[in-house]
Amino acid sequence: MTPKVIEAYGVRLRENRADDVADTAAACADPLIQRFLSGLPSPYTEADARWWVTEGAPAAWASGGAAYVVADPDTDRLLGAVGLSHPVPYRSEAEIGYWVAPWARGRGVATAATRALAEHAFATGTARLELFTHEENTVSQRVALAAGFRPEGVRRDASPVRGGGRHDLLAWVRLAGDPPGPAPRPLPDLPDGRLTDGVVTLRRLAPDDADLMFRLHTLPEVVANQAPPVPPARDAIERRCRLAESGWLTGAIARLLIVDAATGEPLGSCGLSYTDLPAGEASLGYALLPVARGRGLATRAVRLLAGWAFGPVGIARLTAGTMPDNIASHRVLEKVGFRREGLLRGRLPGLAGTRIDDLVFGLLPDELR
Repeated sequence: MTPKVIEAYGVRLRENRADDVADTAAACADPLIQRFLSGLPSPYTEADARWWVTEGAPAAWASGGAAYVVADPDTDRLLGAVGLSHPVPYRSEAEIGYWVAPWARGRGVATAATRALAEHAFATGTARLELFTHEENTVSQRVALAAGFRPEGVRRDASPVRGGGRHDLLAWVRLAGDPPGPAPRPLPDLPDGRLTDGVVTLRRLAPDDADLMFRLHTLPEVVANQAPPVPPARDAIERRCRLAESGWLTGAIARLLIVDAATGEPLGSCGLSYTDLPAGEASLGYALLPVARGRGLATRAVRLLAGWAFGPVGIARLTAGTMPDNIASHRVLEKVGFRREGLLRGRLPGLAGTRIDDLVFGLLPDELR
């Protein structure tokens, strides 16, 4: 029931042809496509592309799926590919996937193709489409969001890694009844990529921040104020930094680095995560390097983060949990306007089976100082 040609959103979806072989081979040999599409032959040759055009794509159609070339509507040159696979007729669902050639990136090709094919699938009886992305492929995750797909969880070890091992996949879903347009994001991007008051700047955590984050979060006084008080492993910190943008896009957590606005010198880190999304409640946390302490910089960072939370994010209530004896952190929160709300006894895990009390502070929008 899927048409052989679809034209929408500035792209043409058509069947594969023999004259696509050279472009298919060049695109699928690209390092980025090779990295995230682990099922492709490596190295990818024109013989592989020819097999796809003559056998692979027709087999996809024969199985009830679809295998389109995404082409430029003016020149008809290949820009990428999009298709449907793993159809489950009795559940009226299928999986959608795409790739974009290096010469066509940055033009919204993947988003346009995914929207076009999804809409035709829904118009012909599909009720649910699934889309899977590598957990580090944030470009593809942004495509999913822009095409109206919402994050639905993690498929653990769902994909083999070339050379051995497996990795997780993020699941994204769009239903036939979902509203048109991009999917809502609980955590929007920062305006201009940062928040600043001219003294401190907050920016998204990045993979290159792993050394700093490991140094910060293994400081004895920082470890003592987390639960359980165990220093993180180096590989855990590296993974945290690599997946920071993905956590932001899925709405799991916004991780930020605190830097000196004038020099760019790192000062610490902070973060914001929802504790009750439907109720509009989130929690924040922060830690500073020794060189940044005692200068009011934590207060500035928390104030910036809270202002963004109450503004563009639309959060209705903020909380912060602290160790009962962390007086310096209590003062930071109180300067921003947080109020002590209660002691939750034994709420957090400690060492050797012990439990730790959690002193909770709360802040409402009109209380932000």
